[in-house]
Amino acid sequence: MTTMLTKAQTPKKAVRPRYGHTSRPASSRPNWLGGLAGWIWLVIVVVPLYWIVITSLKPQSGYYSSNPLVPTGDPTLDNYKLVIESDFIGYFVNSVVVTFGAMVPAVAFSFMAAYAIVRGWHMRGLRAINGLFLMGLAIPLQATIIPVYLIIIRLKLYDSLLGMILPSIAFAIPLSVLVLSNFIRDVPKELFDSMRVDGATEWTTLWKLAAPLTRPAILTVSIFNGLTIWNGFLLPLVLTQSPGRRTLPLALWNFQGQYGINIPAVLASVVLTTLPVLVLYAFGRRQLLSGLTAGFSK
Repeated sequence: MTTMLTKAQTPKKAVRPRYGHTSRPASSRPNWLGGLAGWIWLVIVVVPLYWIVITSLKPQSGYYSSNPLVPTGDPTLDNYKLVIESDFIGYFVNSVVVTFGAMVPAVAFSFMAAYAIVRGWHMRGLRAINGLFLMGLAIPLQATIIPVYLIIIRLKLYDSLLGMILPSIAFAIPLSVLVLSNFIRDVPKELFDSMRVDGATEWTTLWKLAAPLTRPAILTVSIFNGLTIWNGFLLPLVLTQSPGRRTLPLALWNFQGQYGINIPAVLASVVLTTLPVLVLYAFGRRQLLSGLTAGFSK
């Protein structure tokens, strides 16, 4: 018994490396080149933002006579006041209406289409529809702007907010269907079968099972489409004419005169236009990054 305890309590010898030396973990090695590249990229991104903010606080009269990267000694908010007095609220309301009017139907339709494609993949018709959606990713907006313009004219929707909303919905659907279908495919099939055994219809399964489980993807697609439509310039430029139908990107033209451009006012308008985007990104950046990473890594 004593012999057995002695053997059991004898410490085991440490296993020495095969080649007689220890290797340093790769994670503890500082990546100086990657860190330097990161700092360079940070400077490239921050300097233009810094220039936009400080220039928007400069008076127009002293803009050309001062150093562009040196803050003014007498900052002013006259540029922001000029932007707000130039019907900025009306342009802001138009952008909100167009963005939400296109984003909500596009996400809802894309979610239902993605569910139908995933659940009915064995049907040839749905396969053809999925291929049609994928083809939409290869067609840029610039290549179809003339047909879209002619269709809007025939529908008598030119120079209206609805005329901008409908094409925005169409161009937001292909990518939304791709991302949402990837998420719905990851939902275990057994959950759908159990819902069917319990007597649930496809509509109930869609909104009671698939929608809660794919909420990160829905938020990701909503934020991405919202940012894209909010910053859209080509459709409002081609499909509108009257100042009362302009969106915020087109509002920048108000500060371009015949002989010059009020650069501080333009940059003040850029700051005010970007604030809603920054707020939206601040609240939804985690969902956006995690959703895009998971959606495109499958």
